Amino acid sequence: MGRKRTPGLYKRNGTWHIDKQIFGHRLRASTGSSELFEAERFLARRIEELRQATIYGVRPKRIFREATVRYLKEHQHKASIDSDAGRIRSLDKYIGNKSLDTIHMGVMQPYIEARRKDGIKTRTINHGLKIVRRILNLAANEWLDEHGLSWLHHAPKIKLLPEPDLRKPYPLNWVEQKRFFAELPLHLRQMALFAVNTGCRDAEICNLRWEWEEEVLELGISVFIIPSEMVKNRSDRLVVLNKEARAVIEKTRGQHPVYVFTFRGRPIKRILNSGWKKAREVTGINVRVHDLKHTFGRRLRSAGVSFEDRQDLLGHRSSSITTHYSGAELTKIIAAANKVCVENSEAPALVLLKGSSSSRKIPTRGFGELKNKAVSY
Repeated sequence: MGRKRTPGLYKRNGTWHIDKQIFGHRLRASTGSSELFEAERFLARRIEELRQATIYGVRPKRIFREATVRYLKEHQHKASIDSDAGRIRSLDKYIGNKSLDTIHMGVMQPYIEARRKDGIKTRTINHGLKIVRRILNLAANEWLDEHGLSWLHHAPKIKLLPEPDLRKPYPLNWVEQKRFFAELPLHLRQMALFAVNTGCRDAEICNLRWEWEEEVLELGISVFIIPSEMVKNRSDRLVVLNKEARAVIEKTRGQHPVYVFTFRGRPIKRILNSGWKKAREVTGINVRVHDLKHTFGRRLRSAGVSFEDRQDLLGHRSSSITTHYSGAELTKIIAAANKVCVENSEAPALVLLKGSSSSRKIPTRGFGELKNKAVSY
């Protein structure tokens, strides 16, 4: 007959958890262990910490895993919460069981070295470090326990790593755009044309729905208003359509009752798929989906569009135009968006000043067959 387990411990999915009333407070937490004796040691330590806090005002020690659970619960609204959860899973192997007050850059070195050994880029490693820094700052400055004590006395400095391998934006010129888009399958070509003429992100395009289209009767046009929960900055995103984007929308209209962009009757999860990668191999143009947003922004600037109008068109936070727009404002930014259509690509070519290590030849002529003029990008 096995010995009795300590009251307040129960096993779920192979891991021991705590659910116990201690000094008038309910403690619920994962012990992070599948072994009963380790779980009992963990519980005993927490009981003593709570006793010290209740009687003497001593701050209980909490492990990083507890903090990540709270972080994930409180940040479900974040557009990148799934990415955060994935990075937290990687971090948990190295610091999940460590007390918050013992975490510093020295403790993070095994994580950093292991990720580098796996060939992970520095920027991705820094995303993990940013999450650690954010959680520690919350624990020190915002999270209070039942005794009114912060989870952490002060947050250590978590420094980000230099990013020598950071890939710079790659805005397409008109010749590259024509070559690359010609190699894309039709459904991806339509999405790419929409992206390079609206500045929308991958997720915004893949999830674009007909119910978000709004008619502007006084102007005889329509726009899309992407709800805040689908936008990175969590603000409603007004998408105006220039002539190129409007043509794409009309070609896809009626193909699906819900989604604007589909393939074989189903919504597309991401633009960067095998078709996109094949086009990169064939053309030798290593363009990312997000580079289309950079391309749109660069072309707007080259065409003389004001900073404020560029912010509106790119979906950045702006006080000048929201979903409560005026006809005059909307007319102005639609006119600005039309400046980067192929037929209006008459602005001077943009000159890139780059170091030799990252330079590339930029053709100063646009679609030769369509226009014998210099174009911007």
